Amino acid sequence: MAVQKRKPNKQQQKAAEASVEANKPVELNPKTTRYEFGGPVGAVGMVVILPILVLFFATCCDETGYPSQAFRDDWKATILSKLTKDFLISLYDPSAFVIYFAFVGILALFYIVLPGDHIPGTVLRDGTKFKYRMNGFASFHTLLFGALFFLKDTGPKPLEYVYNHYVGLAFASIICSYIVSIYVYLASFKPGKLLALGGNTGNPIYDFMIGRELNPRIDSFDIKFFTELRPGLIGWMVINYCLAAKQYIDLGYLTNTMVLVQFFQTWYVVDSLWNEEAVLTTMDITTDGFGFMLAFGLYTWVPFTYTLQARYLVDFPRSISWMEFGAIIACNCIGYYIFRSANSQKNEFRAYPNSPASKKLKYLQTKVGSRLITSGWWGMSRHINYLGDWLMALSWSLPCGFATPIPYFYPIYFGILLLHRERRDDHKCRTKYGEDWEKYCKIVKYRIIPGIY
Repeated sequence: MAVQKRKPNKQQQKAAEASVEANKPVELNPKTTRYEFGGPVGAVGMVVILPILVLFFATCCDETGYPSQAFRDDWKATILSKLTKDFLISLYDPSAFVIYFAFVGILALFYIVLPGDHIPGTVLRDGTKFKYRMNGFASFHTLLFGALFFLKDTGPKPLEYVYNHYVGLAFASIICSYIVSIYVYLASFKPGKLLALGGNTGNPIYDFMIGRELNPRIDSFDIKFFTELRPGLIGWMVINYCLAAKQYIDLGYLTNTMVLVQFFQTWYVVDSLWNEEAVLTTMDITTDGFGFMLAFGLYTWVPFTYTLQARYLVDFPRSISWMEFGAIIACNCIGYYIFRSANSQKNEFRAYPNSPASKKLKYLQTKVGSRLITSGWWGMSRHINYLGDWLMALSWSLPCGFATPIPYFYPIYFGILLLHRERRDDHKCRTKYGEDWEKYCKIVKYRIIPGIY
């Protein structure tokens, strides 16, 4: 008598399918199927247009106006004059190239030799966990005091060089951005590389722009981590201080608006360098690949667009009343308090979940194991830190007055960037957390500005 086999029921079939799915090998570097920033067309725009924009600010803003009088009189002729062979050749300033690349080289040397705590980063998809040397603040003050030592006999006069060779330095930084980007893109094709989930589309220009490799390294030298704070933030401060020196040489004193800009931006940079460990949990380090977008942003964009306010105040020095002075300080302090308090709360909750402060916070436990804070700063909005960051950015431009919108380029651009970043993060979290993210959004209703947006 033949034995009749029983067919598995639907529940058993689903369990078997789930078991097979779970045992399938997970591809380490899956193909990226979703474009950001407008895809390949947007990538071409970023790689070509953003450097041109930096050169526009460098060459079309001067002591005649922002933009220059020549640009306002005949903008077409001015732009056409910038497209000539002679103009392109004039961008190359040999001494500026030497100084800029020496500056980056010195920072790289400091990163290697100066002492600092070795802090572990997040666990990567392949199970590795890199350690990062925290010596950004040491690099900054070593460079600063080294410069003061050499300037003790000469005074601030040599610092005029940055103002006088601003265009050449900006062009040198752009070339450096391209060199670094090309190197990390080509190196990403070596076997064994861990690629960014968003940078493996197979489209060369897009992957070059967005960043193909997650953590490009030369032995233990982490190129992305080095670039994240040092050439951008420290370069920003070096240029700022040189511009302040130029105003002092021209006027014999610093205007109160220049003092405000220098104080606010130094505070921001020193705070970032002092709390360098916090960068290890940002999307730049944990998620995004390192390509032209980050390289250009940190070698060129930060030091040569974030200094527009100080440069404007050299060309158009102005002083303000003490009432205006106090109002601008209040705007910056409120922004800083929101930004630093919110980030510190989040970092402590992640690093020390059992601390007394962390235990007071409410949270939503997700199915993937993460805990989403639903009280404190993070109960007000999902990105309350962005609000604080933008208020600080606004306070940096307010000392320049309202004669031209160009000194406000940074808060305008930064606001757009934060809105886009919030949408990117929302998409990532919806994909990761699923219905838990929907529950979280019902509890924390606002994206950035409590009660408004």
